[in-house]
Amino acid sequence: MRKLVGIVAGEASGDLIGSYLIRTLKKQRPDLDFVGIAGPKMIAEGAESLYPISKLSLHGYGFDVLKEIPGLLGIRRALVRYFKRVQPSIFIGIDAPDFNFSLERKLKRIGIKTIHYVSPSIWAWRKGRMSKIKRSVSHMLALFPFEPALYEAAKVPVTYVGHPLADIIPIEVDTQSAREALRLEKHSMIVAMLPGSRVGEVGRLTELFVETAFQISKQREDALFLVPLITRETRDIFEKALFDRIASLDPSGVIPNVRIVFGHSHLAMQAADVVIVASGTATLEAALLKKPMVITYKMPWFSWQILKRLNYLPYVGLPNILAGRFVVPELLQKDANPEKLSSTVLEMMADKSRVKEIVTEFTNIHHLLRQNTEEKAVQAILSYL
Repeated sequence: MRKLVGIVAGEASGDLIGSYLIRTLKKQRPDLDFVGIAGPKMIAEGAESLYPISKLSLHGYGFDVLKEIPGLLGIRRALVRYFKRVQPSIFIGIDAPDFNFSLERKLKRIGIKTIHYVSPSIWAWRKGRMSKIKRSVSHMLALFPFEPALYEAAKVPVTYVGHPLADIIPIEVDTQSAREALRLEKHSMIVAMLPGSRVGEVGRLTELFVETAFQISKQREDALFLVPLITRETRDIFEKALFDRIASLDPSGVIPNVRIVFGHSHLAMQAADVVIVASGTATLEAALLKKPMVITYKMPWFSWQILKRLNYLPYVGLPNILAGRFVVPELLQKDANPEKLSSTVLEMMADKSRVKEIVTEFTNIHHLLRQNTEEKAVQAILSYL
């Protein structure tokens, strides 16, 4: 007799984690069927998606997401009705905490066991949400080693599983093979620039990234800038800003060598000497690839004011949070300007001992997060089946 597993993932990172989880679960329990909200990778592993994952792929604070709330509430009510009717053996919520915790709380009330995969950043902000988590979650799967103690103190069942990217990415990174795959010049200084994946954040950061490329090229004409973008909309935004800047250039000015690529963010970072990255999951991927980086971000003023009042840590980038110190620079809001960003990148690359220290720290983080994640997660989940 087949068993049904409810599952809801938010955004591309949740889709990736969910796809590995489904694949590993099915190896041990081929009788499982998965239904809920899934992305293309999860669907390829056999999950049925009742709504597009893009419906949950929101970003921002305050006014940025207000207009999306009615639609989200409607989807959540529909999912509660659906899962109440079909009665899955368990429910797994992957990330998307604001959406999933409320859904999980309602399902837990009617007797469905709820697993939440990827702890929210309670260690950084919104610490008051632990009571909500306790009412919502039968078991928490934590990606980072400092998280379980917080749940144990609140008597929430928890398992530290590590991060799946740490299992996938090798400890020793082959930079040359990535350069060959992308057909890059052998002797360029290669800078991967990742301004984000959403139209809003790419729109806010593109001018900064374009102007930074111009500033760096004044001192390093051999620099090559790789800009991986995943949609036509974000590519159009970046291309227009780049062409407009070139059109305004003095005839004697240096035009940076910018190559925009569809997707391939992993390859671009793997090939790079240094990464300029918008704060987010990509910062962790760059760290696991042992790349020196500068983390930068801008958000609307109102959103930033809210975030400042919620934040408990002096840093926002996952590599710095995991190290417990500023291993790499963070240039946010007013500090996110082309002059500071370009000079910080060039100073970092000129300091070989600092680069070596960064690589050593990131290697330590990699070992810490490499825990055979999916097997650990699967064993915790199977105990509820």
